[in-house]
Amino acid sequence: MSSNNSGVHILVFPFPAQGHMLALLDLAHQLSLRALTITILVTPRNLPILSPLLSANPSIQTLVFPFPSDPSIPPGVENLKDLGNHGNMPFIAALSRLQDPIIQWFKSHSNPPVALLSDSFLGWTHHLADQLGIPRIAFYSHGALAFAVFEHLWANSEAIKPGIEMKFQDLPGAPSFTWGQLPSLFRGYMESVCRNDRTSVDLDLIKASMIANGLSWASVFNSFEDLEDVFLEYLRKKMGHPRVYSVGPINLVGGSEKLRVGDEKCESNDGVFDWLDQCEDGSVLYVCFGSQKFLKKAQMEALAIGLERSGVRFIWVVKHLTAQQVEDGYGSVPNGFEGRVMDRGFIIDGWAPQTSILSHRAVSGFLSHCGWNSVLEATAAGVMILGWPMEADQFLNARLLVEYKGAAVLVCEGGDTVPDATELARKIAESMHGDAVEGVRANELRNKALEAIKVGGSSTRDLDELVQELTQLKVTNA
Repeated sequence: MSSNNSGVHILVFPFPAQGHMLALLDLAHQLSLRALTITILVTPRNLPILSPLLSANPSIQTLVFPFPSDPSIPPGVENLKDLGNHGNMPFIAALSRLQDPIIQWFKSHSNPPVALLSDSFLGWTHHLADQLGIPRIAFYSHGALAFAVFEHLWANSEAIKPGIEMKFQDLPGAPSFTWGQLPSLFRGYMESVCRNDRTSVDLDLIKASMIANGLSWASVFNSFEDLEDVFLEYLRKKMGHPRVYSVGPINLVGGSEKLRVGDEKCESNDGVFDWLDQCEDGSVLYVCFGSQKFLKKAQMEALAIGLERSGVRFIWVVKHLTAQQVEDGYGSVPNGFEGRVMDRGFIIDGWAPQTSILSHRAVSGFLSHCGWNSVLEATAAGVMILGWPMEADQFLNARLLVEYKGAAVLVCEGGDTVPDATELARKIAESMHGDAVEGVRANELRNKALEAIKVGGSSTRDLDELVQELTQLKVTNA
């Protein structure tokens, strides 16, 4: 890794949500390893998330600005995990107020950045980069299919009526999605427009910010060619240039898996690997719905009955509930359930070492909400997903795996849906049967993911090409 790139300074601006930040920090790590000079823009309460990265890369600098106040965001809240997905639009609007401080910092810097690398939820930074006279690179913590759908929706928002089913004729396979399956951010925007609710957030800013992503000088996806080849190629043609890179699974490239803040591990994690070691190969289903989604009481009960009736061994990650969440109708594990399944079930209360669990030889299925990071972690482990998409881009991710790749099974849909417990049990039992074709294809995808991150693999090549393009910017600006 040459030191000739040391003068190439990149400003990295993550969106403060866990699923977005970690992937972009992994990319920053790779750029730093390739001798680029990196400055990461962050607000004070998000700084601890950078600790492992900064320890591994002492040369990386931070640019810390106070989080701009916003009437829709409680004081002290600086990360989306404290608000949930409905906080996306207020966060985008609040962070746009950092534009002037960034310009002042840039003008005073002795070696200002030659490019701005920012999360796709910060599309307004495209216009900021124009003002600074440098190119903007959009980073997508979700997949190329999701962006292709997003791009079409924002470009045609004035002609779209909430509630309609949409067919995307131009996309490979011409997929159709119901209104409820479209990304939550877009649906929230459209519903606000229909209500003429322009008091809580600047809707024009949100739309302009999202449309600006399609104008970026380059686009980087935490994906890989064999997973989304047709959609990556579609975007290259759509954007009219080849600077559409897939560099994932980025957390597996060059040891990035070590760059994780150690979440406080609950005592219920103790013994999970001893328990797994006693299980037969491929016999265990891992059940987890990400860090933000809580299930209502009826959903928890149906899921518990489904797991019990399936006869399958399982690990179930259950979140802590506050008194308010209990009052709001969210549920926990039903009384008596653990005792009835203690011979084949393991309950984890709180945080779980997901990547390590998925990588264990005993785990072959993952009942998941189909968040993109979970999709990539399952893919890299060769574990078949049993999909229950609920919000955000999850319906699109499920469609990619189920219909385009044949490497997953849909067992339920919708954030408020209460599954039929008997039907859920049947789907779990059938899917976890050793000869399921989806399991074979999931293992094939794993091999392709691991090939992509090897030296000379598609993701490593794209990463190196991105660095070459950035180095050329320094030469051009010299």
